[in-house]
Amino acid sequence: MKIYLGFVLILLYTATSAQQSAAPAKQPAVPTTIHEIKEALEESPNPILYAKQILKKRFKIDTITINQTNHFGGLADSLAYNGKEKKVYGPYGPKGQQFLVQLLSKAPNQFYHISQIFIDTSVFTYRIADSIGNLILKKLKNGSATFEQLAMTYSISGEVNANGDLGWIARGALYPVIEHEVLGHKKGDVFKLWSRAGLNIIRKDDEPKQDTGFALMMQVFL
Repeated sequence: MKIYLGFVLILLYTATSAQQSAAPAKQPAVPTTIHEIKEALEESPNPILYAKQILKKRFKIDTITINQTNHFGGLADSLAYNGKEKKVYGPYGPKGQQFLVQLLSKAPNQFYHISQIFIDTSVFTYRIADSIGNLILKKLKNGSATFEQLAMTYSISGEVNANGDLGWIARGALYPVIEHEVLGHKKGDVFKLWSRAGLNIIRKDDEPKQDTGFALMMQVFL
């Protein structure tokens, strides 16, 4: 009798174990609050799959290009440059149209730090622009004015408010002719060149550096 009972118990244990093995893996609990969603996305090894299969939220993937590191065109490139990988930011947007932004990864690019005095040939003729450019270079050479002073006086562009300083600009964001000349000069050099927009007098303020130039971001709509 004892032997028979033991045999039955073994059969029951084996059947229970087989059922447990065949049962599907338990699905993780779906977060409900914004705080829980942000934590879950940050902890997930595959946030894109998590947003699709677990959260079942609409999402969008974008590659963001950073053209300048001191001036940003909007939220996307500001988060792309200043944000931390895997971190989830937000929510942003009006009520009913809110979304979160997760910075999935970053990639480097080369950046150039230059200052500029721009003479617009849609305002001046080429001959007058060239004369102004030569006058600027003469003043810089004899020390009668600084680059910053001359930028405030002559430049017709947005960098006037920064005394001609364009900041750090990404490779590919400059006119090719300017980028080529910047690479061919050393730090502190001032030179003039013609671009399709007009006359550019450039000062190379620093040697090129590597910095965050691209970011892969996910927008999750709540």
